[in-house]
Amino acid sequence: MAEWVNVGSVEEIPPGQYKTIDIHDVLIAVFNVAGTFHAIEDVCTHDGGILTGGTVEGKVITCPRHGAQFNILTGEVLAPPAYEPVATFPVRVHEGMVQVKDDRWD
Repeated sequence: MAEWVNVGSVEEIPPGQYKTIDIHDVLIAVFNVAGTFHAIEDVCTHDGGILTGGTVEGKVITCPRHGAQFNILTGEVLAPPAYEPVATFPVRVHEGMVQVKDDRWD
């Protein structure tokens, strides 16, 4: 069963920012979108490269290599060349800490 993993304190991830974490060789990016935390796999489904480093505007991240866009809240593809969504993960705030877990294998 997947366990909650601390990403950082709420203060460490202000609105419009993100923080990445590696959970069992899965890179996860946790974003603060207007005060609410969301997590996606930090991998572009077009070419397997890292998504973070691309521009983030509101709830949209743009891949820094080829411009694919994804909805941070849902993982949905918004612009090609990607056609497959990115995985999303549950996020919670517990005692001031932002936590995430990879529950895909539960």
